[in-house]
Amino acid sequence: MSVQDGPKGRVLIIAGSDSGGGAGIQADIKAVTMLGGHAMTAVTAITVQDTKGVHGVWPVPLEAVLGQIKVTLADIGADTIKTGMLGSAQLVEAIAEALHAQAGLTPRVIDPVMVATSGDRLVDERAIGAIRSELIPRARLVTPNAPEAEVLTGKPVETIDGQRRAAERLLELGAHGALVKGGHIDGNVIHDVLQTTTGEWIFESPRIRTTSTHGTGCTLASAIAALLAQGRSVPEAVEEGRDYLFGAIKAAKGLGKGHGPVHHGWLLDDLKR
Repeated sequence: MSVQDGPKGRVLIIAGSDSGGGAGIQADIKAVTMLGGHAMTAVTAITVQDTKGVHGVWPVPLEAVLGQIKVTLADIGADTIKTGMLGSAQLVEAIAEALHAQAGLTPRVIDPVMVATSGDRLVDERAIGAIRSELIPRARLVTPNAPEAEVLTGKPVETIDGQRRAAERLLELGAHGALVKGGHIDGNVIHDVLQTTTGEWIFESPRIRTTSTHGTGCTLASAIAALLAQGRSVPEAVEEGRDYLFGAIKAAKGLGKGHGPVHHGWLLDDLKR
């Protein structure tokens, strides 16, 4: 049995580290694990970060990032690959080349992380262009929030119709699926618009009024990746991933003095009682 024929649920996460544990690699690992997957990582950057903001970013050397990707894929293999914070065009291009060579058929969930919940910018303009040209084409799913979708597509995203137009544009850019999230759009109900090459789905949930929203995007994208890795369809994975995130936001413990993390382990709470 080759590594590519092993048990399902393997997720390689290529993203930055969050020292506060609410977003980035830390959130990714927690979400994948809680939903039954096996998380592997290629760390792209070390951030000095807490609930109040990003206080420093140190990129990991390119050779180290590519090395992490190479050995995990060669030894364990992956059923999905999820990307998060990729700070430079050079890094994006190198990762795209590595994935094409080593995992050309492996489904990819591309979370175009551009701005932290605190408002801190995490990527430069050239990196945004590289994400658009190198990672979005052939992605199984792209998961931008409304501001990220506007940057990537040039379409205003202030309504459901705006989300739909942005999703259409992402498909035109080559993605097989686009989930344009509505958490940044005002309203008591959050709508997330999913479009794939086979149809459209609109998901909705009541807005939870809370400051504990740090890492929501990372958590959702990794939850979806974990579910895809276990054989769910894209719409199924999005629906189940949203349910997991909704529970994690509701159960948040109010940690920190800024935008606190969601509670990734909420599914275990009933077992502790």
